[in-house]
Amino acid sequence: MKKIIIAIDGYSSTGKSTIAKRLANALGYVFIDTGAMYRAVTLFALEHNFISDQVLDSDSLVNALSEITLRFVPNSELGKSEMFLNGENVEKQIRTMDVSKYVSKVAAIAGVRKKLVALQQEMGLEKGIVMDGRDIGTVVFPQAELKLFMTASPEIRANRRYKELLDRGEDVTFEEVLSNVRERDYIDSHREISPLKKAEDAIEFDNGDMGLDEQFERIHAYTLRIIETK
Repeated sequence: MKKIIIAIDGYSSTGKSTIAKRLANALGYVFIDTGAMYRAVTLFALEHNFISDQVLDSDSLVNALSEITLRFVPNSELGKSEMFLNGENVEKQIRTMDVSKYVSKVAAIAGVRKKLVALQQEMGLEKGIVMDGRDIGTVVFPQAELKLFMTASPEIRANRRYKELLDRGEDVTFEEVLSNVRERDYIDSHREISPLKKAEDAIEFDNGDMGLDEQFERIHAYTLRIIETK
C-alpha cells in the first residue's frame, strides 16, 4: 500500500496529537508532534531567561537557536516517542501551564518557525507520517495527500485541558485555562508568519460532541479510503 503524508491542523486542545498518534500506530506510520517541538523551544527560552515579566526577547532566542537540538526518542514502555531537548527528556516539563502561556508567542517568531519547519520537512521526506500542528497542511506539507482540520468550542477545549492539568497535579483554575485557550487561538490565527487556518482542501472535523473512539473510527475509515485511491 502506498504511503502518504497526513497533515492534521487545528486549534489547541482539540486532541490532534492523540488522534494523530493513534492513527499512526494503526497505519504503521511515524507520528510527529510538532507542538512538542515548539514547546521544547519555549522551555529553552524560559530556562535561559529569554522570557521574563511576560516579555519575550525574541532576538536573543533566535541567536541561540543553533544551541538547540530536538529529537523524538521512542519509549517502548509507553508506546510513544518523547521529546528530548539537548539530550534531556523534557516531555513532562513541556506540558506545563508555564510553557502553555508562552508557546504561541514563541511559535510566532519567524526565525523559530524557519528552523522547525525545515526539520519537519526533513522528517517527512520518506512519507508514511502523521504530523499535527498549526500549519502542516498550509506551509510544511501543502502537498499532503490527506489534510484534516480539528476544531471544537473554546469552552470544550478548555475543559479538556483543565482536566489534563489537574491530573498532572497542577494548581490551575478553569478560568485561567479558558483565558489561555482564547489567547492562544487569537495569537495562532493572527500571527504574521504561518497563521493557523484551514487549508482549502482540508476536511474540517468538529469533535466537540464526540468521544475519542468515535473520532478515531471515523478518521481511520476515511484515511483508508484516501490511501486506496493514491
